[in-house]
Amino acid sequence: METITKINHLIQPSSHQKPEAESHLREGITLLLSRWNGLQLAVKNQWGGLDSLQKSHQLAADIFSWLLQSRGPLQVEDLENLLYERMLLSFNTDIDDGSIEEVAEQLMILHEEYLHRHH
Repeated sequence: METITKINHLIQPSSHQKPEAESHLREGITLLLSRWNGLQLAVKNQWGGLDSLQKSHQLAADIFSWLLQSRGPLQVEDLENLLYERMLLSFNTDIDDGSIEEVAEQLMILHEEYLHRHH
């Protein structure tokens, strides 16, 4: 949970405008993914091919879009499914160490912080 503490420090609630809140959400997602061992191993070892690094950047962008564009309440299970499918399809990696659930939960916390900051 050290990551959450550092990420929460990054996105302390304040009276920022929407673009700044979105910027902090994007930075939080990038930071969280950069500390996810499963994803970083996949990138380092190019399990997704020579463009593994670009695929990891695209994953961060897609998570950001999913969090901002989803209609109705977000479900952590949907985010877990998105992460699981992306790791499998983009990086040929089947992660079953519990880290997908942990990362999804941390992403949902980031999203809640964004909502509090944004409104």
